[in-house]
Amino acid sequence: MLKIFYIFITSIIILSFAKAEIIKVFEFTEKELTELEVRKVRGAKNRTEYIVGSNENGYFLKAIADNSASGLGKEIKIDLNKTPFINITWKVEKDLKGIKENTKKGHDYAARVFAIKKTGATPLSNRAINYVFSSNSEVGENRPSPYTKKSIDNVLATTKDSLNQWVTVKANVKEDFKRFHDLDVSELDGLAIMADTDNSKMKSIAYFQNIYFSAQ
Repeated sequence: MLKIFYIFITSIIILSFAKAEIIKVFEFTEKELTELEVRKVRGAKNRTEYIVGSNENGYFLKAIADNSASGLGKEIKIDLNKTPFINITWKVEKDLKGIKENTKKGHDYAARVFAIKKTGATPLSNRAINYVFSSNSEVGENRPSPYTKKSIDNVLATTKDSLNQWVTVKANVKEDFKRFHDLDVSELDGLAIMADTDNSKMKSIAYFQNIYFSAQ
């Protein structure tokens, strides 16, 4: 009986610890949508439309970009020593086939998530890893943004494999900052999501759900 009790208590401790090691970033509720920082990309004609929805797995955010570009940001401290892995569940319903994403004229993504580290006094000095759901590249491809070497595009999903399908991806953000920026980052300063089509003048439809950081 004592042994069974010990196993039961140990299981509770393990489950509690595992739960504590998950940091959820977005709730994707109507209330949260009004509180997130909206940033329109300079020069973009329109803002991307973001709409809250829900399914059997909870709330999600629908992003409709029609010749538009704006992101939703959230300042949040993430201890990358404890929870270095970003987890993203997302879907692209309408993609941007045929554009050259490594050029300024084609640098658009139906869905992207920025992991941001402040490295100076102004936003222009920030470093970022731009995790993208690509319409034309292969998973695993990475390159600096054609606009700034301080932001790296890292392809985690592609519509070549998963058009109009929910996909869950994972990446080690701490290792990525070291690999792409040669920075030993212990703490992340913020996260942003964006859908943009201002360069290609096209239209995309995408969904974001369940974005969180984990220990493994």
